[in-house]
Amino acid sequence: MKKIIICVLCVSFVILLFLLLNKNTVDQETKKMVDLSNYTIDDLKQYASENSLNLKINEIYSDEFPINMIINQSIKIGEEFFSNDNLAVDLVIGTLDDKKNMEIKIYNDYNVNELGRVPIMMYHGIHHKNNSDTDYIGGNIDKDGYQRTSEAFRNDLEFYYQNNYRMIRLSDYVDGIIDVELGKSPIILTFDDGLQNNINVMGLDENGEIIIDPNCAIGILEEFKNKYPDYNVTATFFVNAGLFNQPEYNEKIMKWLVENNYDIGNHTSTHADFTKIDLNETNYQIGKVYELLDSIIPNQYVNIVALPYGSPYKKSHANFENIFNANYNGKIYNTKSALRVGWESDYSPFSIDFDKTFLKRIRAYDNNGEEFDIEMNFKILENNRYISDGNKDKIVVKKSDLNLVNNEFNLEIIAY
Repeated sequence: MKKIIICVLCVSFVILLFLLLNKNTVDQETKKMVDLSNYTIDDLKQYASENSLNLKINEIYSDEFPINMIINQSIKIGEEFFSNDNLAVDLVIGTLDDKKNMEIKIYNDYNVNELGRVPIMMYHGIHHKNNSDTDYIGGNIDKDGYQRTSEAFRNDLEFYYQNNYRMIRLSDYVDGIIDVELGKSPIILTFDDGLQNNINVMGLDENGEIIIDPNCAIGILEEFKNKYPDYNVTATFFVNAGLFNQPEYNEKIMKWLVENNYDIGNHTSTHADFTKIDLNETNYQIGKVYELLDSIIPNQYVNIVALPYGSPYKKSHANFENIFNANYNGKIYNTKSALRVGWESDYSPFSIDFDKTFLKRIRAYDNNGEEFDIEMNFKILENNRYISDGNKDKIVVKKSDLNLVNNEFNLEIIAY
C-alpha cells in the first residue's frame, strides 16, 4: 500500500511538473513582428500593449518620408519576439525645415546666447558663523569680504541655483566645454589660499577615510550636491605649498578632492607678489607647487595659476612669461591659464575677446549692491549672461553677433 501511495505521488509530481513547464512554454511562446510602417500611433500603442512590449517612440525629422510614418523598428519584420521585449521605433513628426523652425523657436523662447558672460566666483575662507555674528556688511568676515560666513555661502549657492546657474569646471570653461542644460547658465567656483576651512578634516572613519566638517566649504558643497543632483557641484581650489594646512591629512584631502569632482590648481609656493620678485623666484614659486602636485596627484591637477593679489597686473610684465613656462629643478612646467583677482564676469570662451591667459573673477562679497559685489554683478548679468542651448557641441548665437564668434574649438555654429 505504501509503495502504491509513493507511486501515485511521483506520477502526480511528474504531471504537475509537465503542466508547469507546458504553461511556461505557452507564456513564452514566440511571435513574429509585423510591418509597423503604416500603423497609426494609436494602432502602434495598441499592438505593443496586446503583445506586452515595452514601447519607445523616437521622434525624428525627415524630408524623405511622410509625417507620422514609422521608418525604423528595432524588432525587424518577421523577427521573433517575446513578451516584455523592448520595441523602439522612429516616428517622423516633421520636415527638416520644421526641425529648424522648432529649434529657432526654442532658442528665442529661452533667449539662448552663447556669447554671453560667464561668472567666475572668487572665494577664500568659509567660516562657520552666521551673518549676524560679523561686524561687517552681509556675510563678510573681514572688511574687504575675502572671508565669508557659512550662512552667506549657503545663501550664495541657493541664489545661483534658483537663478538658473549650473556649475562647470574651470578647466572645461577654458577648453570650450560648456555642458549646461537648455536655458541655464554656467558658473564657476574658485577658492584661493588652500585654507583649512575649505576642507576641514575632523578625523578618519573606520575605513581610514577622511571625515569632513559639514560647515566647511566642501561640506556645504557636498550638501548642495545631495540637495540638487542637477547642480553639477564642483570647484577649483588653488593651493600654496602648505596645501590645506593639515599635514596629517593633506595627501588624503588632495586625493579625495580629485576623486569627487573637484580640481586643484597652483597659487604659488608662498603667495608671492609677482611685481616684487625676479625671474628665478618666479620659476621657484610656480614650479615648486607643480612639483608638489606631481608628487601627490600626478596628471590629476589643472595647469592653471590663480595669481596672488592679481599680480602682475599686466601681461607685459617681465615675469608673466615664466608663470606660463616655469623652469624648476630641471623641468619645464607649462601653465595654460591664469586668473586675476578681477571684479566682474568674463567672456564666453567662444568670443573673439576671450583670453584664457588672463581671466577675470568676481569677488564673492557683499557691499550693498555697489563696487562690483555679488548683487551688482548678477544684476549686470541679467542682461548679458551666457544662456545655453543644451548642446556642448554647438555654438548658438544671434545673427547680429555672428561676427563676434571665435571658433577655435571647431564646433558647429548656429546663428538665429
